[in-house]
Amino acid sequence: MRMTNEAFGERLGISPRTITRWHQAPEMTHRIEVQQILDTAYEQAGEAVQRRFALLMRPAEPRVTAQALRVAIAVVLRGNDVLLVCRRGDGELRWQFPAGMVKPGATPETVAVQETHGETGVHCIIREQLGERVHPVTGVVAAYFLADHLAGEARNLDPLENVDVTWVPRSALTRFIPQDQIFPPILSALEAIA
Repeated sequence: MRMTNEAFGERLGISPRTITRWHQAPEMTHRIEVQQILDTAYEQAGEAVQRRFALLMRPAEPRVTAQALRVAIAVVLRGNDVLLVCRRGDGELRWQFPAGMVKPGATPETVAVQETHGETGVHCIIREQLGERVHPVTGVVAAYFLADHLAGEARNLDPLENVDVTWVPRSALTRFIPQDQIFPPILSALEAIA
């Protein structure tokens, strides 16, 4: 009703201190007599006040939160070899690890496995997460996973995005991807594997 505590208390026949306590403890359950007084005041308030009150009492709408653009990247090992795809993009070809966009509700681990299979026909299993970073070339949040080859021959199943798919020896990886562009935990993990 846009009244002061004093004016509202006078209208209801209640002490302004009581109304102040209501503001301090909004979860308070009122006695039946007080509820009846408030119901009567609401009914007499008029349509505009009732609409404002209904808006104030409406449950809060869930907030939509933006999700940063994320990709899941699989570093798939088969013995001493690492799986790479040659990606088309911006007029140039670039070798990289299989990767895919993580949509809301999906887990990066699942996306890494599914995208690897979808792009290359290779089935893999995640061994461990290697970490995350903002990718220096694309600017998206990239989650990296070390994975082991389970089955399947590497072949290009996504010719719209990729030109080629191949296994490369771990020792030759930096001939395909410049060392300064490889996430350092990937290099550490590959060096630690005997």
